[in-house]
Amino acid sequence: MKKGKVVLAFSGGLDTSVCIPLLREHYGFDEIITVAVDVGQPEAEVVRATEKGRMLADNHYTIDVKEKFVDEYIFPSIKANGSYEGYPMGTALARPLIAEEIVKIAKKEGASKIAHGCTGKGNDQLRFDFIFRSGGYDIVAPMREMNLTREWEICYAQEHNVPVSVGKENPYSVDENCWSRSIEGGRLEDPSFHPPEEIYAWTVSPKDAPDVMEEVRIRFEKGVPVALNGKNLSGLALIRELNQIAGQNGVGRNDMIEDRILGLKAREVYEHPAATVLLAAHRDLEHLVLTRSELAFKQIVDAKWSELAYMGLVHEPLFYALNAFIDTTQERVNGTVDVGLYKGSVKVLGRSSENALYSDDLVSFDSTTIDQNHAVGFSNYFGLQARLLKNLKKH
Repeated sequence: MKKGKVVLAFSGGLDTSVCIPLLREHYGFDEIITVAVDVGQPEAEVVRATEKGRMLADNHYTIDVKEKFVDEYIFPSIKANGSYEGYPMGTALARPLIAEEIVKIAKKEGASKIAHGCTGKGNDQLRFDFIFRSGGYDIVAPMREMNLTREWEICYAQEHNVPVSVGKENPYSVDENCWSRSIEGGRLEDPSFHPPEEIYAWTVSPKDAPDVMEEVRIRFEKGVPVALNGKNLSGLALIRELNQIAGQNGVGRNDMIEDRILGLKAREVYEHPAATVLLAAHRDLEHLVLTRSELAFKQIVDAKWSELAYMGLVHEPLFYALNAFIDTTQERVNGTVDVGLYKGSVKVLGRSSENALYSDDLVSFDSTTIDQNHAVGFSNYFGLQARLLKNLKKH
């Protein structure tokens, strides 16, 4: 019985490469269409995925959405100070966009199902499944359905002449886009193992970074970066240039134990130089232009936004509502932030904004614009209930 077409989310890595013969042999699909989505991974990886897709599948698409990824996913994350358990999200932001583009191809091709190479232990299965099911498609996931191990996949690939770059001697799994680079697998699965320097590609070791602080100036408009060191740049160009500058100063490494959606704890290693700098600068600028009440409430909103983004629940109604609130606050987040980069550290050196809620006259110790005697009445009532309670306890 014919099973028709299946569209496969394709990266060209081990898991998705092995999926192609599996979808034919084990699942019996008549036509396999691979889709590689370019969200800023290395050009060589895009070329590799394109060539392998054309070689192994019946039809292949490569879609460039780098600018869309920055404008519609990274910029909202900057506005929301997007981070999960202390690190800037990257993979989580890209997955919904990749999935949406794959749904478009599935509809165009009249596919009966959509497949992915995710395991049953990670987060990506849920992020992809949510978008695919929202698009009306059933899902095929060979890795989790067949309960496959990485070692089995490597052997299977060799037996079926499927070229893969991962071997038993090079077990690391890397996921990269223009915002973030994650490394996992191999000996990194041991939380006590010290990561070797060779796994890093975007950042130098802080001890090998220059001995002189490098200063950068970032201009924000409506909460998003628009200029670097006085030069107006597109979002993608700015991120790439700042990745290079911050990375050569050892900025942007995270080695952490992360709580996955399923509840599993996993050891994850990340590189995100530009993200580290931009989020630090944006957060600082918000403190200059937003009110105390806005900042306090936005901290709650940002945390919930990050949780939903991490899970890939970008069509959750609450996610839309949180974005609406965040966008309103960002209307005034305009200004410049000077940042110092030194041996892995990021330090805000100064900030300015036309929307600053700061008055050097009012706050100055040398100014008499505010009559300090006016504070006496305020002070008499300050903490009144706590003082009354304390006095009651004395009796």
